[in-house]
Amino acid sequence: MSIEVRELNKSFGVGTPFEKQVLFNINLQIEDGEFVGIIGPTRAGKTTLAQHFNALYVPRAGKVLVDGKDTADKHTDVSELRLQVGYVFQNPEHQLFKETVKDDVAFGPEKQGCSTQETDRRVREALELVGLDYQTFYQRDIFALSGGQKRRVAIAGVLACNPRVLILDDVTAGLDPRGRDQILEVVSRLHREKKLTIVFISHSMDEVARLTSRTIVMDEGRLVMDGPTTEIFLRADELEALGLELPQVTRVLRMLHREGFSVPLHLPTLEEAVEAIAGALSSTGVRNRWN
Repeated sequence: MSIEVRELNKSFGVGTPFEKQVLFNINLQIEDGEFVGIIGPTRAGKTTLAQHFNALYVPRAGKVLVDGKDTADKHTDVSELRLQVGYVFQNPEHQLFKETVKDDVAFGPEKQGCSTQETDRRVREALELVGLDYQTFYQRDIFALSGGQKRRVAIAGVLACNPRVLILDDVTAGLDPRGRDQILEVVSRLHREKKLTIVFISHSMDEVARLTSRTIVMDEGRLVMDGPTTEIFLRADELEALGLELPQVTRVLRMLHREGFSVPLHLPTLEEAVEAIAGALSSTGVRNRWN
């Protein structure tokens, strides 16, 4: 499922003294199966842009086409579109409102008119996809879960509706390292195994560098960069000028490069960076001096 944005502008408080434009002339296309990161400073317009992808906001100026369908067209079934383009909000545990895990995950399929048998199948599959064993968790009280488990249940509730696109809005914020890593593994597996189109909004440059193949950079409501993630993080000076902190791996590689070591300026994973650094140290004889 593709998403196309044409000449999109967005203002809040239209027609009042407090009118403020928050998106300016956005043009982009997300292809079926892509894994796209959206980054930028606070109030850059990341969430506002993404909420146009499933018609939470409908354009007044410009167009958003989802699978070729204009979200502002009165003939577009917005309810169906929102099932196809699932959105997991910031603090997704706030999306949970049923008493048990099973009831919460089942809510979407039930609203879609699924039979009891189909609903149960979807709940089982969705929980397994997010790494929660059905027999262990289906009867659990929602409020007895850990923060990371609640977020995985929230993601499962969206997945149970069989979306073709998944938008994840800063879903690891506030989690401890273990909970964060569990969520990131879930997200990676969903893209790898389910071939979902994923839009991943994050304040963590490390997460975006690790997961995504393409990165969009927003600033003050404008799209200022768009390209392969590896190329975006090579533009370190521009990112730092926007107040964005480079991934830790990139910072280490750049420091070694300044010291004269022959290493790339950016690599997406820690494993690749360790291999590159080991090779550079070996070629300069440093490793031999340590042995």
